[in-house]
Amino acid sequence: MADRVVTRTFKASIRNPSQVRADLDSLAFAASKLWNVGRWHIQRIWDAIGHIPDHNELTSYLKRHERYRDLHSQSSQRVLQELAEAFNGWYASNDPDDNPPGYRKRGDEHPRSTVTFKQRGFKLDTEHGYVRLSKGQNLKEHRSDFVLCSYETQPGVDLAEFESVQQVRVVWNGDAWELHFVCNVALERSDTPGEKTAGIDLGISNAAAVSIGDETLLYPGNTVKEDVHYFRHVEYDTEGEAGPSKKAEWARQKKQRRRKHSLHALTQDIVEQCAARGVGEIAVGHPKDVRDDAEWGRHGNKKIHDWPFDTIIDMIEYKAEERGISVTRVDEAGLRTSKTCCACGTSAPSNRVERGLYACDECGLVANADLNAAENMRATVTPSPAKDRSNGCLAQPAVRLFDKHTGVVAGREQVADCKP
Repeated sequence: MADRVVTRTFKASIRNPSQVRADLDSLAFAASKLWNVGRWHIQRIWDAIGHIPDHNELTSYLKRHERYRDLHSQSSQRVLQELAEAFNGWYASNDPDDNPPGYRKRGDEHPRSTVTFKQRGFKLDTEHGYVRLSKGQNLKEHRSDFVLCSYETQPGVDLAEFESVQQVRVVWNGDAWELHFVCNVALERSDTPGEKTAGIDLGISNAAAVSIGDETLLYPGNTVKEDVHYFRHVEYDTEGEAGPSKKAEWARQKKQRRRKHSLHALTQDIVEQCAARGVGEIAVGHPKDVRDDAEWGRHGNKKIHDWPFDTIIDMIEYKAEERGISVTRVDEAGLRTSKTCCACGTSAPSNRVERGLYACDECGLVANADLNAAENMRATVTPSPAKDRSNGCLAQPAVRLFDKHTGVVAGREQVADCKP
């Protein structure tokens, strides 16, 4: 019997692309125009009174605007909601290099923004594999005009089996249109979670360090960093005078897709490894204030601001939830987890001898610095961490790497072309 419901997104290809592409292009272009209208209004209000309107205010301002009627009302609301969220995210950022959301998409002949259809904006026929998408009033040739997409989900996915489909998104993947179905999925708690606990320390050089007491795992962040570095250079080196070139847009999209896949593979393996070892509770360090620390230097601060800590934690949480494992976010502020010895509790910055080495002068513990921090995380959710702690494992963890050939995370000895 299902005891919890989670939200999942499933991709589907469109089987009749030639029949619907013109309509989808028109809807996506309309979404871009509405975004630009909203962007202009926000700037005008900001300049006048120093206030950024939320999406409810934007909707009130623009619901009678001609561009608002190009899309179904719920789709237009979602465009303005995304714009307001983007502006508030920029305003809340402390990074001086961050810029407010721009117009869509300067230099493109035909911008293709994602269009979201909520429950009143689509009708799904799972038996025959069709979804009917509503057009806005301005794009209809007659009252009953709509876009009828024939879709095909990935193997093993049947939308009819899910509790409900909440949204349908039309997304341009760089080559073609595809559909994203946002569903409520009922999950069954088939196994009782284990009694062990795990601590996770997130970082950049090592994307994650995991301590389960008697076993430790280390996940180097090389792959994600290499991809970001390479595609960022391609993106910046091909910037055109009138805005991003086609190659720059390709590089940006490629970078985002590869990073998202790498993070999914990373977090999936972390949760699977914890579940296989009988972990029932995970404590993960939440470095939410790390971006306020000025000690990282110019390049270090840029890396810290770019690194997707919150995304990684979100992925760990929902993947662990599927296996019945609870996740606790531990605020790292004040804990000094990287400078405190997990064995004796001595806190001394000098104990962190170098980036990857922690050596305690008080009790003699020698450990990987990130795993020492992970064990300190674990101590926040387990009453007696010393009972099952292995100091040897803290110094010599099992290393797990992302394999570019297979697209999954595996042990170092299993990854092709892995240098010792």
